[in-house]
Amino acid sequence: MGKEAVFTMKLEKELRDEFMAAAEASHRPASQIVREMMRDFIKQQQSEADYAAFLQKKVDLARAQITAGQTLSNDEVEQEFAARRAAARGN
Repeated sequence: MGKEAVFTMKLEKELRDEFMAAAEASHRPASQIVREMMRDFIKQQQSEADYAAFLQKKVDLARAQITAGQTLSNDEVEQEFAARRAAARGN
């Protein structure tokens, strides 16, 4: 991928100096490290957006089930799982 854009930013001199020293110590160009951090940030943001969409889908489904009356009381859930535990124990 060709590099066609320039990115300029302001930051504290100390931060810049420490970053440049760390980049030099790792024997990598600072611009390469910044590009990698940007790609990682984009992936993280996409992952968070994907999770938010997944969670919203689950909430919407649960709300639709409640509206349709497809619910169980807490006592019904407790009874069902007590029976499952007993079956798993072989009782």
